[in-house]
Amino acid sequence: MIEVADILSKYGEAYREKYKLPLHTLKTMSAIEFCRTDKLGGHIDKCDECGHIRISYNSCRNRHCPKCQSLNKERWLKDRKKDLLPTQYFHVVFTIPDELNPLTLRNKKEIYSILFKASSETLIELSEDIKYLGANIGFISILHTWGQNLMDHPHIHCIVTGGGLSLDEKRWISSKKDFFIPVKVMSRLFRGKFLYYLKKSYYNSKLKFDGTINGLAVKKEFQKLIDNLYKKEWVVYSKPPFRSAEYVLEYLGKYTHKIAISNHRILKLEDNKVTFKWRDYRDDNKNKTITLDVFEFIRRFLLHILPRGFVKIRHYGILSNRNRITKLKKCKQLLKVFKKTMNAKAKESWQELILRLTGVDYTICPCCGKGHMVRTKKINPRCYSPPGVKMSVA
Repeated sequence: MIEVADILSKYGEAYREKYKLPLHTLKTMSAIEFCRTDKLGGHIDKCDECGHIRISYNSCRNRHCPKCQSLNKERWLKDRKKDLLPTQYFHVVFTIPDELNPLTLRNKKEIYSILFKASSETLIELSEDIKYLGANIGFISILHTWGQNLMDHPHIHCIVTGGGLSLDEKRWISSKKDFFIPVKVMSRLFRGKFLYYLKKSYYNSKLKFDGTINGLAVKKEFQKLIDNLYKKEWVVYSKPPFRSAEYVLEYLGKYTHKIAISNHRILKLEDNKVTFKWRDYRDDNKNKTITLDVFEFIRRFLLHILPRGFVKIRHYGILSNRNRITKLKKCKQLLKVFKKTMNAKAKESWQELILRLTGVDYTICPCCGKGHMVRTKKINPRCYSPPGVKMSVA
């Protein structure tokens, strides 16, 4: 199977020589290239029965690496279980128009922050309105920046409680089964808030206008863009409610730690071209393949590396960190969610996590099936050459 790491390992150096890249992008490329190789170090385990040796190389743990998301996702989902409420949940998506993509590309941190702010304020403000619900809701917002063809397509997925805590905090108010806020109302308020904050960033000189968009630095041209965006209907949609609160977690797993492209979508790498699968949502969700020049593939992949330290999963309302121990606790009392006794065990190791998810016990020897794999040696990063003995690599 061809992986993103294979493509970067083979063509990354040439790409870096041709194009000037920011430091955090260079670090991400290196992390993905070196993930689970001797360059990051690791350890050697030996079976206490048959003497079988297994080498395990360290993961890069970079949030953009296709190989490092599964375990992180499962740990995150396990932590979220305690926040589940016995109510319906909705999936709402906020998308900004394509006309903003060139500006977003040069101002990722600023525009993504505005996207979070405008979408969250829209949901909170409308849900508190007595005309729609009159309650404090909770939701998780997840930023995605890509479309299936790897082009830039910034949007936010929100998983929203179907109801909330009354404003006097004395009762739980359930929403209608088909959601409590009309999509058109959300769309127009979101548009107004986003453009308000965008103009604010412009007049506070927080936006850059490099390259082909340098004309937008002129006030008249920037205002023309704003006027055109006000005339558009912005895309906001809400999916039907989930079958159960438990299903929310299964559904969340598809979005929380997703990256621009997973390795299983890459079909082949040959003649300096990459072919991968994609789903065309504009053509009745048809599954298609696309072939790109390898440098264009790398360019599109790098478009979606987030600014350093930028938080892509955020919690709001009764699910926010500030309210989790007060308002969320009150909601659980009102909905008669009884606290389960928690196991005081230390953080689940990766071996325990894999055993729970797959039933495979990595502590048992894969050769004899009887002995246990015992750590015998640590491999220092970049300083290890595997010995010429019979062994397996995890």
